[in-house]
Amino acid sequence: MLNIPLMDNNIMPEDIDAVVEHLRTSDRLTNGPKVMEFEKAWSEWLGVKHSLFVNSGASANYITMAALRDLYGPGEVIVPPITWSSDISSVFAAGLTPVFVDVDMNTLAMNADEVISHLNENTRAVFLTHVLGFNGLSQRLLDELKARNIPLIEDVCESHGASMNGKKCGTFGLASNFSFYYAHHMSTIEGGVICTDDDRFYQQCRLYRSHGMVRELTDEDLKRSYAEKYPDLRPEFLFAVPGYNMRSTELNAVMGLSQLKRLDANNAKRVENWKLFVDHLDPEKYFTDFAMDGAVNYAFVVMLRRPSEEKFRKLTETLRAENVEFRRGTAGGGNMARQPFVRQRMPSFDPSTLKNADVIHFYGLYTGNHPTLEKEKILKLCEVLNRL
Repeated sequence: MLNIPLMDNNIMPEDIDAVVEHLRTSDRLTNGPKVMEFEKAWSEWLGVKHSLFVNSGASANYITMAALRDLYGPGEVIVPPITWSSDISSVFAAGLTPVFVDVDMNTLAMNADEVISHLNENTRAVFLTHVLGFNGLSQRLLDELKARNIPLIEDVCESHGASMNGKKCGTFGLASNFSFYYAHHMSTIEGGVICTDDDRFYQQCRLYRSHGMVRELTDEDLKRSYAEKYPDLRPEFLFAVPGYNMRSTELNAVMGLSQLKRLDANNAKRVENWKLFVDHLDPEKYFTDFAMDGAVNYAFVVMLRRPSEEKFRKLTETLRAENVEFRRGTAGGGNMARQPFVRQRMPSFDPSTLKNADVIHFYGLYTGNHPTLEKEKILKLCEVLNRL
């Protein structure tokens, strides 16, 4: 029996030691200097001007969409069907309209031609997800968005370190979101971050992170302008937007600072594992034509080359028998347009029109790729799959 979990424990003793040491030596546990230190370290690693640490990747999604609507107005956001639910729910929550387009099988991300064909004067942003470690961007899409002055928002929650032409994903658009959930490339147990080079967008996101309070702004001129506009309100209790408490803690930040030291080395192991897996998987039975350049996959994508209910059933039965943990449909369980919360709000949209997303939904899955996974197990997994 192979016994491959979806994710090995990526919380190391040194991470726990760092948290314990902070508890022993500091009386500050909520958002404070360690959060700011982690934000600075993350910005330097990624290559952006601003990073805002929040309590989850989903909160990062929500804040980003809310700030987008405030600054760019109501309208449409082009979204992928292969993504996590909070990408779509954040668009709904912000009062924006999601527009689904199909994906590219090589990256599992939105097809550039499909995105471009749906751009119009009502498009407020393209919200692209880099799925399971793949780079989902193309220069053609970037050039078209720049020419039309349409913002790109990158969801990099599953793709820390993925890149295009040597530049990290998460640095190409107006803003990007990352998640530090336990199962991702690095973890703060729970946590997420919003990244941007845009000062105005950053300040708007700061408002949403902490109850909408103006005192959270770091732009003193902007803070002063709010106080002058609302002289009847106390500056320390001036709520500019309908925000919530989405702050993280000093403990999460300490964990992140410890984990960040190992991220590049762990990613290198994941890349090596992924190449070994794809090179030994039977391309006649499984889809292997993935875009490898810049990919940093934390999961092995297993997708039938030709759709077959019977073969997919055998595939899942075999993995269960070998105690190989997996998730059907890849990211988010497959075609997000089939989910009840989407269908209830978009009853006239037919999710089956998203042909590639449906192939992934019904005939795709992923298993875990973690830095401690032995090469022998990867080869054995390929052997088991190729026999089917």
